[in-house]
Amino acid sequence: MRRPLIAGNWKLNKTINEAEELTTALVAELADVTETDILIAPVFTALSRVAALVDNSPIQLAAQNCYPQETGAFTGELSPLMLKDAGCSAIIIGHSERRQLMGETNQLINLKVQTTLNAGMQVILCVGETLEERDNEEMLEVLSAQIKGGLADLSAEQMQNLVVAYEPVWAIGTGKTASDEQAQEAHSFIRGLIQGLFNPEVAEACRILYGGSVKPDNVDGLMAQTDIDGALVGGASLKADDFCRIVKFERIER
Repeated sequence: MRRPLIAGNWKLNKTINEAEELTTALVAELADVTETDILIAPVFTALSRVAALVDNSPIQLAAQNCYPQETGAFTGELSPLMLKDAGCSAIIIGHSERRQLMGETNQLINLKVQTTLNAGMQVILCVGETLEERDNEEMLEVLSAQIKGGLADLSAEQMQNLVVAYEPVWAIGTGKTASDEQAQEAHSFIRGLIQGLFNPEVAEACRILYGGSVKPDNVDGLMAQTDIDGALVGGASLKADDFCRIVKFERIER
């Protein structure tokens, strides 16, 4: 059985003091969680302070982005090694907001994936289609390109440290959520792609998260699906009560 992972992407929210307040509440409430991996991704400015607070707790720290070089003349960027030094063990890469707003390509995302893995960190690779792409029946084509591009030139061994997050763009921050069946369909397809690129063992072991307006009232049904192994949570991760309820989802027999 794949171990569940619940990750909170705080996006462009929380000052350092606000991040400390939220983290303190999460550490207190989630101290006894043993069956689910937990990860939070604050803004860069809060990483070091949050790292100190989650030390010796079940909560891991992630960054929301990175630059695919260790050092150099890249003003305003941060490398995986620098983020690791700040206390991060994982990096979110290829989020739809970076694809849509920052113009990130599959090729650039692949470089970030490789650089992060080479730094000994975990990758959460985000993929997902827009509403227009879904309506035009291009979802499978888009997911294929994003998975094949993002995982290009990786080894089966490297895949042990990579998590995929399926986030339908039309469900991010809109209040709309893919139905349990829609999410399962996409996750099953992604797992099949991974099997085709590597082998059945890699595909079976790879955790695939769902992201897109995950909330306390829909997480149980999503987590009951065969190929959904966790959640990448946006807005609900900014409220301690909501995020803790998502982490402590009710396990429904499949």
